[in-house]
Amino acid sequence: MALVYLSLGSNMGNRDEYLALARKAIEKSFSMARFSKIYETEPVDLKDQPWFLNQVAEFQTDLPPESLLEWVCGLEARAGRQREIPKGPRTLDADILLYDDWVLDVEDLVLPHPRLEQRRHVLIPLAELAPERCLPGSQLMVQEALEKLKDSSQVKPHAPS
Repeated sequence: MALVYLSLGSNMGNRDEYLALARKAIEKSFSMARFSKIYETEPVDLKDQPWFLNQVAEFQTDLPPESLLEWVCGLEARAGRQREIPKGPRTLDADILLYDDWVLDVEDLVLPHPRLEQRRHVLIPLAELAPERCLPGSQLMVQEALEKLKDSSQVKPHAPS
């Protein structure tokens, strides 16, 4: 069984509901699921869009990485994800951050996630679940990567509506 960390985000429609849909699907499909708190986060690439809700899921799976990516894309599709504007608003965004200690670069999948160490909205919830986990291909643990981070985007705890 592989230990996986998946980032979840939403900035369209009922953001809480989309994250809840993702959590339920993860709990139904995989074992040992845990989730970080939910954070309200400022957009980082395309600034002119609504703020996101973000969290990180941790779970175990026997799916290989490529099959897990297919499952993730299916989850996004079930949530009505449209890919019209690159980095634009989305009902649900799910990205594989870590898959065990794998380092992989194949079509459509890079592990660990290529911008993981540059994203405050990912490192804060990941550090909540696995602060001492070493990032594959790096000598840094998650908490150390967060402390060295140059991203100053706002990330604050979310109180569900």
